[in-house]
Amino acid sequence: MMDLDFTFEQAPWEAFLKTKGLYDTVSAGELLTLLEGEDDQALEDAFLQMEEGCMELSVRDLPKAQATGEAALRLRREAELGELRPELFEEDDPLRLYLEEVAAIPVCGDEQLLAEQAAAGDERAMERLTNLGLSRVIRLAREHVGYGVLLLDLIQEGSLGLWQGISSYRRGDYAQWRDRYIRFALAKAVTAQARVMGAGQRMRSALEDYRQVDERLLSELGRNPTLEEIALELHMSPETAFTVKKMLDDAYLLAQTKGKPQEEEEEDPDAEQAVENTALFQMRQRISDLLSDLSPEDAKLLTLRFGLEGGMPLTPAQAGEKLGLTPEEAVAKEAAALAMLRNNKEG
Repeated sequence: MMDLDFTFEQAPWEAFLKTKGLYDTVSAGELLTLLEGEDDQALEDAFLQMEEGCMELSVRDLPKAQATGEAALRLRREAELGELRPELFEEDDPLRLYLEEVAAIPVCGDEQLLAEQAAAGDERAMERLTNLGLSRVIRLAREHVGYGVLLLDLIQEGSLGLWQGISSYRRGDYAQWRDRYIRFALAKAVTAQARVMGAGQRMRSALEDYRQVDERLLSELGRNPTLEEIALELHMSPETAFTVKKMLDDAYLLAQTKGKPQEEEEEDPDAEQAVENTALFQMRQRISDLLSDLSPEDAKLLTLRFGLEGGMPLTPAQAGEKLGLTPEEAVAKEAAALAMLRNNKEG
């Protein structure tokens, strides 16, 4: 019988999640960027892999949703609420009715003790835990308002997370266990909605724009541009630019981890290509190829500045200290060396 050897390439999002350990935090924006072009099942698989690895899902880097249609007014109103009180809504509003129902639930009871009883199979304890946890779901749901998901829908998803947390609890700090499951359920809902609204595609475009501006300013200025300079060119806030930069840096670190011998057989061409598209990686490769045209001191300076020998890039002051130069001298020599490289390339 003929032996068939099937090789399945690892998707970029799978390679990314494999770099994460227990209780590590995963950026929703970065995950959606890597999932761009994948089907909905891939998103569910990613969520499952994160859940099994006890990972956290952070939505802080997702853009606030600009809602349209009938839900837009409601979403904006919910985002502007200072407090969440039943009287802020119409009498027949489903959210008001739910808030009033939860407010009527007695809040007495030792949740840690009830959790231990529930873990032992006490169904009444599980019911009491569920009722006691609903107010916590509401508080945590409010932290995720503004991303395009209605508050009542967030509460529903958070309640499912609460029940999952109660059902899976065995030992340890129950409150921490409960909150982790609720937050993960809420973050999943927000992430899925952001994917529907094209957040992954927008983040991928932002990465490409950042890479191009970073490389252009590096060439024009003869030095690494600051985050503020890049943000100004891209017409985005420094906070948003920092998020994009971190995603590019994470891609570079992902490529570095793949250089380890035990992981050589698991290398992913798609993830590697994503790394090679970063301005830092491209500039390192370019300078490394041309260092032979420079003096030993200039070559060493650029090697230190761009971390060409595997270390982290150094500031002009740090590189200058190693070479006996002042920061000003290091900046001047770096600019002159980069200019020489550019001239040699054009020639």
